[in-house]
Amino acid sequence: MKKTILYFGLPVLIFLFNSCSSKEKKEEKIFEMTGSDSLEIAKKEVSFYFYEEEKEYPDAIIEMYAPLSNQKFSPGRIPFEFNIKNYPFGEDLDGFKLNTILNSGDPVGHNSPIFQQELNEGTYRIVAYLVDSQGLALKEFGNYVDRDFMVGNTRPFPYSAEPYLALNLPINGQTYLEGEEITIDFLVIGGDMLLDNLQVQIKVGDFHYEMTEVNPVHISNLPKGEHLVQLNLSYQNGKSLEGPFSSAQKTILIQ
Repeated sequence: MKKTILYFGLPVLIFLFNSCSSKEKKEEKIFEMTGSDSLEIAKKEVSFYFYEEEKEYPDAIIEMYAPLSNQKFSPGRIPFEFNIKNYPFGEDLDGFKLNTILNSGDPVGHNSPIFQQELNEGTYRIVAYLVDSQGLALKEFGNYVDRDFMVGNTRPFPYSAEPYLALNLPINGQTYLEGEEITIDFLVIGGDMLLDNLQVQIKVGDFHYEMTEVNPVHISNLPKGEHLVQLNLSYQNGKSLEGPFSSAQKTILIQ
């Protein structure tokens, strides 16, 4: 059995910073901040934007063999099994290519398509997805899969046909250096942003940014301190989604 570890992604973020610095920013939104200390008034612009990302491995497919839909397990080590096609999984040791998220938690990277994970009693939704060479989630249909299952004496999630979010980056507690570009990378599952008239609102403190695409969003010049990053999926007419996974939040720290 190969080792399963938490996907922290700091080397990935450094790579993203270097590789994205020469790209053209799209739909940039700038917030002007003014602050002062005893010597001077400092002026800083916080900006949100995205790049035109090149799609890697659009034909990659991930299939889930275990767990089955709404399968029940006893608490303990739960088996997971996947089949991956049209994708160089396992061909190199440079990072992890298969990520899983349980119930909006942080992503966990796996270097094997078959593994076990210790789980307590509860109802779970797993999202499993492949990532590109930069650690960003592949977003074409077939690049990801989701499934609900149960551990112990619990009930399934109520049926819902609503789309929902899976947040790849950042992870909770992620630390950045002042001036480092922050990447927010997410999946919208069970819906199409264009056909279903969906939008994702990103809030970081008093800053907010709306997306009608699933491109990774980048933030520059956040001030030092702790920040709560919140994502909310809704319809473009403002109607909210009611599912438990229509929103996600992570805390990050700028040093």
